[in-house]
Amino acid sequence: MEECSLKAEDSSTQDDVPPLVVKDVKVLLDRERSEGVSSPSRDDDSTLLNQGTNSSILDDNTKPDSGVREGRSKSSGLCFRDGRSRIDYILVYRKSNSQSEKRDIFERNIRAEGLQMEKEASLTNSDVIFLKLNAPWDVLCRYAELMNIRKSFSCTDGTNSLARRMEKRINKVRGWLPRKPMKFDNDALPDLEENESFTAPFSRSRIHHFIIHNRDTFFSNATRSRIIHHILQRVKYEEGKNKMGLNRLLSNSSYEAAFPLHEGSYHSKNSIRTHGAENHRHLLYECWAWWGVWYKYQPLDLIRRYFGEKIGLYFAWLGWYTGMLFPAALVGLLVFLYGFFTLEHCQVSKEICQATDIMCPICDQYCPYLRLSDSCIYAKVPSPQQRDKTLVADVFLSTVFLEFWKRRRAVLAYDWDLIDWEEEEDEIRPQFEAKYSKKERMNPISGKPEPHQAFSDKYSRLIVSASGIFFMILVVIAAVFGIVIYRVITVSTFAAFGWALIRNNSQVATTGTAVCINFCMIMLLNLYEKVALLLTNLEQPRTESEWENSFTLKMFLFQFVNLNSSTFYIAFFLGRFTGRPGAYLRLINRWKLEECHPSGCLIDLCMQMGIIMVLKQTWNNFMELGYPLIQNWWTRRRLRREHGQKAKASFPQWERDYNLQPMNAYGLFDEYLEMILQFGFTTIFVAAFPLAPLLALLNNVIEIRLDAYKFVTQWRRPLPSQAKDIGIWYGILEGIGILSVITNAFVIAVTSDFIPRLVYAYKYGPCAGQGRAGEGCMIGYVNASLSVFRVSDFESRSQYRDYREPPDSAEPYSYTLQFWHVLAARLAFIIVFEHMVFAIKTLIAYLIPDLPKDLRDRMRREKYLIQEMMYEAELERLQREKNEKKKKDRAHHKEWP
Repeated sequence: MEECSLKAEDSSTQDDVPPLVVKDVKVLLDRERSEGVSSPSRDDDSTLLNQGTNSSILDDNTKPDSGVREGRSKSSGLCFRDGRSRIDYILVYRKSNSQSEKRDIFERNIRAEGLQMEKEASLTNSDVIFLKLNAPWDVLCRYAELMNIRKSFSCTDGTNSLARRMEKRINKVRGWLPRKPMKFDNDALPDLEENESFTAPFSRSRIHHFIIHNRDTFFSNATRSRIIHHILQRVKYEEGKNKMGLNRLLSNSSYEAAFPLHEGSYHSKNSIRTHGAENHRHLLYECWAWWGVWYKYQPLDLIRRYFGEKIGLYFAWLGWYTGMLFPAALVGLLVFLYGFFTLEHCQVSKEICQATDIMCPICDQYCPYLRLSDSCIYAKVPSPQQRDKTLVADVFLSTVFLEFWKRRRAVLAYDWDLIDWEEEEDEIRPQFEAKYSKKERMNPISGKPEPHQAFSDKYSRLIVSASGIFFMILVVIAAVFGIVIYRVITVSTFAAFGWALIRNNSQVATTGTAVCINFCMIMLLNLYEKVALLLTNLEQPRTESEWENSFTLKMFLFQFVNLNSSTFYIAFFLGRFTGRPGAYLRLINRWKLEECHPSGCLIDLCMQMGIIMVLKQTWNNFMELGYPLIQNWWTRRRLRREHGQKAKASFPQWERDYNLQPMNAYGLFDEYLEMILQFGFTTIFVAAFPLAPLLALLNNVIEIRLDAYKFVTQWRRPLPSQAKDIGIWYGILEGIGILSVITNAFVIAVTSDFIPRLVYAYKYGPCAGQGRAGEGCMIGYVNASLSVFRVSDFESRSQYRDYREPPDSAEPYSYTLQFWHVLAARLAFIIVFEHMVFAIKTLIAYLIPDLPKDLRDRMRREKYLIQEMMYEAELERLQREKNEKKKKDRAHHKEWP
C-alpha cells in the first residue's frame, strides 16, 4: 500500500496554530509517548500532516522536470512532491482559459485559509494543470469543530463491556454452527469503526477526550475531502458579497473539474487473502465490486467510509429493497408454479378446452369465426387461480417495505453519526441571484439582505411549468393512442397473413409487436430530460435542493407516465368499450376497437409487463456499464497510441483519475429513478404478473454489482457527502405504494375474472346458496359468461364475452341481472380491499416504531454518558484553573522579601 512518509515537526507548527490547540496537541503528544502509542503505521489510512512545509507552487509555464517525475514515482500520485503531504483534493483547469484572474484571487484566498497547494502540468496535455490541495492538522481541527463533525471519544461504559462479554460468548457458541456464506470473513474485511466507543462533536478545547491513536488517520480521507470542499465553497474569487464558491467557478469554466483522489489502483497481482488489501479501493473491489462476491452482503461501513454517507445510504436502500424482494419473489414464484401444476384440475380451463361454441370474429374483414377451444392454451397461461393469491406479495411490498426501511435507516443514521446531523441551509443559486438581484429582502434567519422573487412572478412561472408538464403527458398519451391504432389495424393484417402460425395467433402477434414498438417509443421519449431541465430552470428555484426536488418530480412523472401508460390502457381499457356485435364502437367510424382474447385480457397484460421489464432492465444495465466502459476504453486507446504501452502505468494517480468518467451531473438521480420505476412496475401490477418481483430480484442482484463496479473502477471518486435519508424519493415511494393498492384492487376486480367467478359460484352455480365455492361449483361458468348473437348468414349461433339477454328475449341484447350482480361485487371488492390494505398499513405503522427499542436505549445511554463526560471535563478545567491560580499566588508571594 503506497503511503506518504511523515516527520512530526511539532516545533515548526506552533506559530500557525492557536495557543489552545498547541497546548492540547502537546498534552496529546505527551499522552501518546507515555502510553506507548506507536508511530503511523503503513496499514493506516494515510491523511498526512505537513504543517511546517510552505506551499510549493509551480508557475503555469513550468514544465515537470526529472525531480518531479521522481517524486511522482515515489508517491504514485497520492502525495505532494515532498512525499509527506497527502493530496486531499484536485482542481483541474486549462492555462488557455481566460478566467485566470478569478483563479488567482481564488487560489490566494485558499492559501489564506491555511490550505497547502501544489501545481502539476499534465503529462499528456501541457495545457491542463492540476492543482493539488492538502489540509494541515490545524485547519482540519478548526473546520471539524465548525462543521460539528462527530468523532469517537474515550468513555468507560460498563454496559458496553457486559455486552461485549455476552457477544463473545454468543460468538463462541456460533463457532460450532455452519458459517453463513453471505457474510465476509473478518480477516478479509477488518472493522473500520470503533463501535465500542461513543461519538461527540469534535472540539479543540476537549481534544484530549477524543480517541486519537494517530493524527494522520483521525480524520478519514472522505472527511478531509468534505472539509476542503466546505472551505472551497466559501472562498471568494471576486470582490462582492456573493462572488464565492467552487461551484460557480465550475459553472463558468474557470475550473474544468474538481474531485478527490482514489486511493491507488483497484487491482493487485497479489491475493487479498495472502497479502492483504493494497488500499481501501482495492478492498472495495475485492469485497464488493468483484462479480465473484455477488451473493455476499455489502460492506456498508467501508462504502460509507470511502464514498460518504449519501452514496452509502443509496446502496443500503438498494440492498434492503433487494432483500425485501426475496419473500415477494418467492410468493410470486410459488403462485405461478401452483397455477402451472394445477392446470388439469381447473374446471374453467377444462370447459374452455372442451367447448364447441362458435365465437364472433375479433376483427371485421379477414378474421374468421373462432371456436372457443382455440383459446385453450391462453386460458391456462396465466392460470386463473393465481389472481387471488398474489395479494400477499402486493401488501408485503407496498406496506411492510417502507415501514421496515424506516427502522433500518434509523439504525444506519445512528451508526454513521447522522441522528443529530442537520443539513446546512443551501446557498442561493447563481441563476436566481442574477435574475432577482435588484429586488432584495431581509432573510428572517440570517438577517442579511438576499434576492427576492415576487409572489406573482413565482406562481406565474409555476403555472407555465405545470402547463408544460401537462402538455408533455398529453404527448405520451397521444403516443399510446398511436399504439392503439396500430393494434386495431394490424390485427386484421395478421389475420390475413400467409404464415399459418401468425394467422392462427393474430391477436398474440399483434400484442407482441405492439409491445416492442411501445418499448422503442419509450426509449425515444426519454428525451424528456431536456424538457424537464427547461421547465425547472423556467421556475427559477431559489436553492439547489429546491431545484433538485423540482427536477426529480418532473422527471419521475414523465418517466412513470411514459413507462406505464400502455400498461394502464391494456389493464383497464382494452376490450372494455367495444360495444357488442351489431353495435360496435368504431375508431374514426372505420375500425372496430380491439377486443380481448376469448380467454380474457390478462394474457395481453402479462406479455406487456414481461417484455417491457426484460427489455428495459437489459437496456439500462447495458447503458449504465457499457457507456463508461466504452468511453474509458477509447481514452486508454488514445493514450496508448500517443504515449506508448507503458504510459498509463507511469501516470500519477491524479492523471489516471482525470481520465476516468465523472459522476452523473445529477448525482444519484439516474440510479434512484431506475429503481423507483422498477418498484412501481413491480408493485402496481403484481396481481396480474406474479413473476414481476422475481424479475426485479434477478435484475437487482446484477444492478448492485454493476453500480459497485462503476463507482470503484469507471468513475472518478465522487465527493463524499452526508445525508440522513433518501430524500424526496421516500415520498415518491409512499405515493407508489398507495397507487399500487388502488391499481391492484382494480386489476383483480375489473381486469381478471376473479369477481365474476365468485358471483357465479355463490349465486348462479351448482353450489348457489350453500355458502361454499370450489372447482365443483364452477361447472357451467363458461357458458354462463357468454352471450348469444344471431348471425343471419350463419346456420348456428355465435357467442361473445358479455352478460346480455339472448336475441329472442323480450329485451334482446340488454344486460342481464348477473351483469349487475358482478358489477356490484366488483365495486364492493374495490372498496373493501382498499380499506383493508390501508387499515393493515396503518396498523403496521403503529406496531412497528421507527426507532427500535434497543437503539432508543443506546441513544439515551450515549446522551447520558456525553453529559457525564462534559461535566467531568468542566470539573477538570475548574480544578486546573484553581491549581494555576495557586501557583501564581505562590510565585507572587515569593517576590517579596
